[in-house]
Amino acid sequence: MCNCTENSAYWDSFEGVMKGYTGEPSQLIPLLQRLQDAYGYLPKDVITRLSERTGIFVSQIMGVVTFYSQFRLNPVGKNIVKICFGTACHVIGAENVADAICRELGVELGGTTEDKLFTVESVACLGCCSLAPVIMINDETHGRLTPDTARSVIREFSLRQGAGQAKEVNRA
Repeated sequence: MCNCTENSAYWDSFEGVMKGYTGEPSQLIPLLQRLQDAYGYLPKDVITRLSERTGIFVSQIMGVVTFYSQFRLNPVGKNIVKICFGTACHVIGAENVADAICRELGVELGGTTEDKLFTVESVACLGCCSLAPVIMINDETHGRLTPDTARSVIREFSLRQGAGQAKEVNRA
């Protein structure tokens, strides 16, 4: 829950998104997309207010939010690491790559680093099967990875971002 006042910029963002709402149920997904763009994720208090404003039950909104993988209920890091688990990536070692990245960053799959620099996600397919196993960091694709090269990619990306070195967790 937010510790914001009713008149804060926090709710100004909500009101800005709602300006275009005409009462059509078909507007729910576009509203959720714009709210997520405004907040970076969908906070519970925003979902509750959306329910109050639209008359759509919270349970119905949550059904949509949890059905579509594009929506997030928790804040994410500045950089999103997507690890492909499609068939080609899975067969060639996505699980080992994922384990190496998660150990390097000190998070579980689906988690966000304490410094909020990285969120690590699994995806069904990135459409780069010839590069398997593959990851994307934001819009950069990195392929033909091994656990060692995956760790190197994370370290190099961290350095380029000015984040210093990635957390050294369980490195052997």
